[in-house]
Amino acid sequence: MKTYAVIGLGKFGFHIAKGLAEQGMDIIAIDNDAHKIQDISEFIEDAVVLDSTDIRALKEAGVVGLDTVIISIGENIEASILTLMALKELENKTIIAKAITLTHGEILARLGAFKVIYPERESAKKLVENLVGNVVIDQIDFSSTIKIAKLIATRSLIGKTIGEVETEFEGEIHLIACKTRDNWQFSLEKSYKIREGDMLSFIGKKAFIEKLRSLAKHESA
Repeated sequence: MKTYAVIGLGKFGFHIAKGLAEQGMDIIAIDNDAHKIQDISEFIEDAVVLDSTDIRALKEAGVVGLDTVIISIGENIEASILTLMALKELENKTIIAKAITLTHGEILARLGAFKVIYPERESAKKLVENLVGNVVIDQIDFSSTIKIAKLIATRSLIGKTIGEVETEFEGEIHLIACKTRDNWQFSLEKSYKIREGDMLSFIGKKAFIEKLRSLAKHESA
């Protein structure tokens, strides 16, 4: 089983750690605040109070050569950077780091973070998209080459059959679910005609999902 470490247990880090634990993952949760460790201990057995910039403390806690480590340190940019450097020295494989600013994110990326995330910015972006009626609701990276997109049926999709839409995208996307008239359906026939208001979930190669997303955004503009 893969072992994950989550460093920094603010709201974002807490929910990441809790969510991974609920999925049955092996988790090491770390924070320098004993109260936060006490809160997460309800869900995670291996929760440790320590200074994550201290390479010896990380090593003693078992944060060495792990599959994935998430750095979710709040406003302390210096601690975030020093933690990343310590994790790299301890040969942890995939390090995902939360950034507060673009400059902070650029530094983390240059120091070797596999992925830099901006939770507050992404949350704001999604809220704005929904408020202005953007038809693209969500998208998820399923793997390095496959993506899932969930969207409201656009003008160019309404009236077409599922088979016609899939053919338009060279058979590289497939409908996996459709919410129509408040009911989710997962085994629609290729002859089903998409209706106004349908919510559609497609899976497919990234390039084709991005093309679908671009068309949807263009129609909503």
